[in-house]
Amino acid sequence: MTSTQTTYQLTRSIPAEAPYDLVVAGGGPAGTAAAVCAARRGLKVLLAEATGCLGGMGTSGLVSSFGPVSDGERMLVGGFMKELLQTMWEREAFAPQVTQDFLHRQLNRWVPFKPEHLKRILDEFVVQAGVDLRFFTRVVEADLGQGRINGVVLSNVEGLRYVPARTFIDATGDAALAALAGVPCKVVLRDTDTVSPSTLCSLLAGMDWQDPAYGSDWRGIDEVKAKVKNQWVPQAIEEGFFTQDDRFFPGMNRIGDNGATLNAGHVFNLNPLSVRSLSDGMVFGRKLALEYAEFYRKYVPGCADLELLTTAPVMGVRDSRRIVGEFELNIEDFRAKRQFPDQIAVYNRPTDVHPTDTSKAEFDRFMKDFHGKDNLGRGDCVGIPYSILVPRGSHNLWVAGRCHSSDTKVHGSIRAQSAAYMMGQAVGTAAAQSIATGQPACDLDTAVLVQQLRADGAYLPQEGLSSRMTRA
Repeated sequence: MTSTQTTYQLTRSIPAEAPYDLVVAGGGPAGTAAAVCAARRGLKVLLAEATGCLGGMGTSGLVSSFGPVSDGERMLVGGFMKELLQTMWEREAFAPQVTQDFLHRQLNRWVPFKPEHLKRILDEFVVQAGVDLRFFTRVVEADLGQGRINGVVLSNVEGLRYVPARTFIDATGDAALAALAGVPCKVVLRDTDTVSPSTLCSLLAGMDWQDPAYGSDWRGIDEVKAKVKNQWVPQAIEEGFFTQDDRFFPGMNRIGDNGATLNAGHVFNLNPLSVRSLSDGMVFGRKLALEYAEFYRKYVPGCADLELLTTAPVMGVRDSRRIVGEFELNIEDFRAKRQFPDQIAVYNRPTDVHPTDTSKAEFDRFMKDFHGKDNLGRGDCVGIPYSILVPRGSHNLWVAGRCHSSDTKVHGSIRAQSAAYMMGQAVGTAAAQSIATGQPACDLDTAVLVQQLRADGAYLPQEGLSSRMTRA
């Protein structure tokens, strides 16, 4: 290669494997649910996950708290996600302060859990369903033909492999497979939109949860959290403690007798689609994690012996690339609490688009959005239609998780893990229906899909169904 050469053409033959019914790219909440639910419907499924465990942000990312699963009056999740919650409850996988009310009757209540427990439970679900699970494996190329994906190229320690399949699901978060397949996408970067920053979460030990400041139940923990945000962080900023004067962070969650996870320290202006930006962000995120551990030791009760055990091996990315779908769910739909004939889930969570810089104006914008009139009240929900999971015109590709089709504010609500699990169940079921009927993803009979999801335990309260998906 000469010094002026800018491209390199690689031509080689690689082993081809026997075909699958479905290949799922990404083993986070959406991908795991999709693979398990499709396999339970009789499909031969391959699940490719880039890390060494399932669960995505909840495990590898140490964002070990589910978004709300209730509207304050009833549990909104059903099907696979409800099964997972019940299994976690039976296995004592939730934090000690979690009660049944967290799941059934509390509005905007995050649900902390033990990430190692979740890893093992998801392993069991996948193995029992008969999914072909491959860790440390990425999809690196898509083979296209006649408007369809014919197969994908996988990369892992064994080299490259070509895997043909009848259907595909992109649950990578970054719409990586969709982009390889030429799907039109929105790339959401700081200079083009209001996009949430990233955070590198961490695991802590040595917490004295018996300190009188925390009381005897979750209410005391909530009171200390409020003081951290409203009293001690502003004090530390005033005293020049932090590298950056970040006025907001989600804070610490108890997950054990003396353990906690910490979701703190925004990495602003990170481009999740740039390896250089991600690399620099990981370095800076580790510095911030240590700084926040020192902040807790200095300012917060019960933290004198706090120890930073580890930071997450992957960056906590909130937003990057979203598909252009058959429909885009927007803030007007959210405000109207709109219900859809083809909705595959319902949800209630604030529009959680974090401040994009350290200015007071951005902090005030976030607080107004998060606590403002746009958000859903007790007993309310918005529908998540099937059509936001289908790239426009797609025959055999679906997406699930945070690369779905929505505007920025709605994305800030429904990007949560609990919603992603429900999206995953829907597209796994849709893939099975598509194979059985020959219907393409973009023209699936959604009345049949909704009825099947209901039969499998999903909570879908819409009164009328339609064989046609919602479109713009």
